[in-house]
Amino acid sequence: MPPRYTYWTILIDNKPTAFRARERDELVPTFVQLRRTNPDTVMKWFARGRLWDSPEQATWAARHLHGPAERRSRDWRPGGSHKDPRLQFKAKRRPRSAGRAKRRKP
Repeated sequence: MPPRYTYWTILIDNKPTAFRARERDELVPTFVQLRRTNPDTVMKWFARGRLWDSPEQATWAARHLHGPAERRSRDWRPGGSHKDPRLQFKAKRRPRSAGRAKRRKP
């Protein structure tokens, strides 16, 4: 069984089939047989959830088409005021009063 996320696959009328293989050479005989009955048969590389013409095209796109990742601070939260919703449940520390500290020291 080829890896789940990167493989060659055969498409008939732009619809996927169950024919998959890691190496293109393994699918060529099947591809030739299918091409006899349906001229709209193509072989594509599947990677990262998309179909590509070749593995080289997929690797090129992975390097060049994605922009830099958005930088977010640690306080970023989706929606609203972008505050951590758990903060309201954390115990709040009160500053120690001067009188309380004096009572402890004899």
